Amino acid sequence: MKRIIGIDIGGTKCAVVTGRGSLDRGNEYIDVVDRMSFPTAQIKDPEKILNNICDEIEKLLDKSGESVSDIAGIGISCGGPLDSDRGLILSPPNLPGWDEIPVVNIVEKRLGIKTKLQNDADACALAEWKFGAGKGSKNMIFLTFGTGFGAGLILNGRLYTGASNMAGEIGHIRMENFGPVGYGKTGSMEGFCSGGGIAKLAQMKVLEKLQCGEKISFCESIDKLDEITAKTVGDAAEAGDVLAKEIYEISGTYLGKGLSVLIDLLNPEKIVIGSIFARSKNLLWPSAKKVIDKECLKFSSSVCSVVSAGLGEKVGDIASLTIALYD
Repeated sequence: MKRIIGIDIGGTKCAVVTGRGSLDRGNEYIDVVDRMSFPTAQIKDPEKILNNICDEIEKLLDKSGESVSDIAGIGISCGGPLDSDRGLILSPPNLPGWDEIPVVNIVEKRLGIKTKLQNDADACALAEWKFGAGKGSKNMIFLTFGTGFGAGLILNGRLYTGASNMAGEIGHIRMENFGPVGYGKTGSMEGFCSGGGIAKLAQMKVLEKLQCGEKISFCESIDKLDEITAKTVGDAAEAGDVLAKEIYEISGTYLGKGLSVLIDLLNPEKIVIGSIFARSKNLLWPSAKKVIDKECLKFSSSVCSVVSAGLGEKVGDIASLTIALYD
């Protein structure tokens, strides 16, 4: 059993988790012991946020009666792009001002504990593969489908990160010449398949309807367009709103196109999808499956199951702790 710490750095909040676990074959487990989180959206200074994180780690250790010498390692999960080998965060879209931040060096220097950094999609892929919906598979893909849209790849029983730690950035692939902007690219996969993308797609569709004098149940007027979110559209779709259902069907269609490429290219046993897909699979999956049935090689699609993430809201905590243990 190893005592470990996980750090989950996000654009709206950061979480610090203490736990224990093992990735030894036949004895794989993660237990979350304690956690805390704090909002980061209003804190613009990366150094201040990292100091806060280290302060909270010291408080959690004091609370448990442990010292830094009791901790085997720290795992940091953060949205990309980043350089895991050099321990750098490289200007993620959801973290303005985090430009080449040597986060591993900063944490190690402050706490004296061996620290590892990993892309959040890769971290969640590890967690779902070891402890969630992908357990037992040898080739698995994890898709975030939250604020952004990225992939973590488990290939032949190992995490695959690519030549420069950028493997799996499917959200950056252009699906159409025109469409919602995601990951700095119009009509990208992230533009169609993310919380922000669904909101932007909805704003476009709602504006068309409102300008033609139609009433929309989830948006009363043009000056309310900015209040539309993926959740408000999803709630309206669940309540039977025709336009809201159409918006999710469009997102599902592009999800199916992206999944078809992944299935034919990588031949996975499982594709595990989190966040919005896990909450709204009934709205997204029918249109996605239609595309997969039409586009994919049957030899590949017949052995691949597409499932919702199994760890739910715990995935971020378990992911960061898993990084601390994974070699």
